[in-house]
Order: sequence, then structure tokens, then C-alpha cells
Amino acid sequence: MKKIVLLSLIFFALVAGGCKKALDINSTRVVNEQNSWNNMEDSRAKLLGVYGLTRAALADNNGHWIYGDVRMGNFDSPLRQDLKAIIRNDLKAAYPVVQELSNWRRFYAIVNAANIFLERIQEVKAKDARYTDNNMTVDIAQIRFLRAFAYFYMVRIWGDVPFITSSRDGQFENVKRSDRNAIMEFVQAEMVAAAEQLPYRYSVNDIQQPGMYYNEGEGRWNGTLVRKLSAYAVAAQAAAWQGKYADVTVYTKIVLDNFGKAAMAYNPTDYLTGRRGLFFDKNNNQLLGFGFIFGHQDATFVGNIESLTLAEPIVNKNLPDIFVPKDSILSIFKEANDGRFNIDSNGVTHSQLYFTNFLGKYPIFSKIKCMQDGSSDPTFRIFSSAILFTRLEDVTLLRAEALAVLGERQGAIDALNIVRAFRYNVDNVGATNSSYVPYSPERSGNLIEAIFNERNKEFMGEGYRWFDLVRYHKIVQRDPKFIALINSGGIYWPIAQSLIDQNPELVQNSYWK
Repeated sequence: MKKIVLLSLIFFALVAGGCKKALDINSTRVVNEQNSWNNMEDSRAKLLGVYGLTRAALADNNGHWIYGDVRMGNFDSPLRQDLKAIIRNDLKAAYPVVQELSNWRRFYAIVNAANIFLERIQEVKAKDARYTDNNMTVDIAQIRFLRAFAYFYMVRIWGDVPFITSSRDGQFENVKRSDRNAIMEFVQAEMVAAAEQLPYRYSVNDIQQPGMYYNEGEGRWNGTLVRKLSAYAVAAQAAAWQGKYADVTVYTKIVLDNFGKAAMAYNPTDYLTGRRGLFFDKNNNQLLGFGFIFGHQDATFVGNIESLTLAEPIVNKNLPDIFVPKDSILSIFKEANDGRFNIDSNGVTHSQLYFTNFLGKYPIFSKIKCMQDGSSDPTFRIFSSAILFTRLEDVTLLRAEALAVLGERQGAIDALNIVRAFRYNVDNVGATNSSYVPYSPERSGNLIEAIFNERNKEFMGEGYRWFDLVRYHKIVQRDPKFIALINSGGIYWPIAQSLIDQNPELVQNSYWK
């Protein structure tokens, strides 16, 4: 099955188009570009190829979770010294995983493929009458989003990065790093521009995408492609990263006012943690997700959170690569009636949806456990969970964060309570009801703390924690060490030495010199 996934990624790289890559990507021509922009089949292959490259970039070396959850986060590692180095922020340690994750090459593969698409797609329009103006408009909007998404991801990891918006006719060129703030302005503008052109859903006669998208029904595209609200949700994240909280309120309001049009809903706790729940396959509640679809032979042994977190008794593996220590679990999940995990004063656990084997030496983080087609058989460690970048709960808590920062206290509490209604219930059921436990300062602490604590619990294992910590410390300004890390550029990763050796225009992040 691992070979199947590798072949799948190779296929995505092929259909994305090849030419001499700008920056630091080796010169390879895997497809004859002159003859591969002729018809709708070509445009579809190229489009899906960019999605494939994006998924591969996030999954490579389990980077999405190591960047977001492992670095200075809640998790520890029983044995892996490379992960221990990342946990303590030793990002120049001489381990292959650390060095690979310092290299942005895979993200520029997305950028390059997107640039080629935007430069060449008119050729398909000129040659194939089936390829309508609307089809091209929607395709271009998705590609602009994916290119901006790649830059957003890189800026959060490395800060200043080279900025390229053309393929430069396949000519290699060394490029200096551009200012991260300018790139983030581009990202936010591109997200909004894409949102204006994208449908709420595909193949349902949306006004911005009438008829059947590439002659396939809605079920083919649900949870697979970027949609209007996906773009607004990531625009909200980009604005929050910049501290532009007024913009966050605008974008989050659009999502929360219109999610019904996208056939979306909040996720009850049992669905959030189910083997065939939110993270399984593809579904509309994945506001932006990159799926490993078992039915498409996409399941894999690596590149999923489960390959890091699961062990016996969930799967046949002696120890997890990462786990949340018991003391940390108890300090994070302190409120009674939390449907994700709670334990009473007598040591009796009343909910273990997030953790299995709590009383063992290493509690198993089992919130996400999509094996094969939803199986509970521990024999086969073949995982099929989606890489989920944002969902409705993220948007709602981002809105709470923004309103709290802007001083709109009641609005922030209202947004926070929307999520709490699905997680804190006196009868511990998984869906919202009138008996939920609302926010109060006495129970949950001050409002900003409560919002970020809720994010910590809600998105554990989804690649959010490190980036939430950066925003939190920028807001509260209470931790001198973390503020010094921010001000010195220590929140960014070092640039791989191989990139600097290859491109003399690059300068190492100052903190890591």
C-alpha cells in the first residue's frame, strides 16, 4: 500500500507539469509541456496535480503535525531523539527529519505548478470548446488559492521567503527572500479574490459554478476542492497571523452566516472522534482538507497523524512516536463534563474519546484513528485520515479571539459558547443541547485564556498548537522568554543549509546563524 501512495504522489507531480524550477528546485522536465494543454482532461489533471502536490508537501515527514503540534507543544516522545529535539526547539539538530523539514523545496513545487497553470490554461480554452469561461474562472480561482496557501504556510514557518509569481519560462534564477508582511498581504488579497469566484459547492448549480463540474456529480467533489468558504476561512487565519483582527471579524462572519449554503455543520464530539467521522474520507465539514481516500487506494503507513500517535491497544505497535503526558492531559482538560476527556476526583474517567489507555505508562492520543475503511482491526496499520487545515469550529474560535482582542466581550463569549455547546454537556452526549455548560470566568478563567485553552483542546493533533501559541503570546505579552523568541525571529525554522549553498542570494534566519 505504501508503494501505491508513492506512485500516487509521483502521478500528481507528473500531471502538475514540469519545467526548470525557479529557486532551488532541480531542473527536471517530467512532462512535455508543449503538448499537454490541449483539452479539458489536461486542465483537470493539472488542477488535481496541484492539489496532490499540496497534500504531499503537508504530509512529507509528517511535517504538518511536527510543525504545528510537536514543536514546543503538548506532546512528548518516548524514544525518538529527533522529535525530542524539535520539542525543545533545537531546530539545527543533525537529524534527517529536522533537516528535511528545514527545506522548503516541496512548497515551491506547488508554487511552480500553480504558476505554470495560470500561464498556460488559456491554451486549453483556445483549443477545447467544452472548456467554458466559467470552468476556467473556477479553476483559476482554485489555483490562485493553492499558490497563496503555499506562501501562507511557508511564511508561518520561515518568515521571509523568496516570492515568485511566474514560471520564468523555465529558466533557473536565484531569488532573494521577500518581506513576510508583503507576502502576507498578497496571501490575504488572493484568498479574498479567489473566494469571490468560487462556489459554495460544486455540481449543484451554484450561481458561480452552474452545471456538472468536469461532468461529475457533487459526491465526487465534496470535501475535495477549495470552496468559497474555504478561502474566507484561510483569509481569516492569514489576517489573525498578521494581527488584523478587524479583518478576521469580516471573514469569519461571512463563513458563519453562510455555512448552511455549503451544506456544512458543527461536529458533535462522537463524530469528531469517530473512525468514520470528520477525519475519514472526504466530507463537506472538512472546510479545507486534503484526503487520503481508502477507496482510491490512497491510505498509507506514513503521512498521517496516526502514524505518530497510535500504538497498542489501537494498533500493533509497542510505543507511540509521540504522546501527551498524563500531567499535561490533567492540566489541559480540567473542566467537568468535557465530552473529549474528563476524569473526576476519584480517578474515574468519564470520557476517553481523545485518549485510550490513560492509566498506562503512555496514554494513546486516539482522537484521530481512521484505519483502512474505518476498521477497528489493529492488525493493519494503514491510515486514511485527512489532513484537515480548517473547519467550522476553527472559524468560530478565531472569531471569538478577534472579538475579544477588539474589546467586544459579549460577542466573543457568544462565539466561544457555540463551540462549548458541542463539547460540555451535563449528560456527556456528543451533540449540542440546552444543558451545555457555558463559559464563565470562575469556571474557565479570563476570556482570552479560555478561548486559547479551548483551541488547545479542540484542535489537539490537527497542527494548530504552535501557531496558536505565537498569536496568544503576541496578544497577552506576559512571557518574556516567548516574546524574546518572537522578537529575535526564533519562532521561524532555520533554512536548510543545502538551500543556502545552492542559492547565494539566501541569508539564514538571524536566530539560527
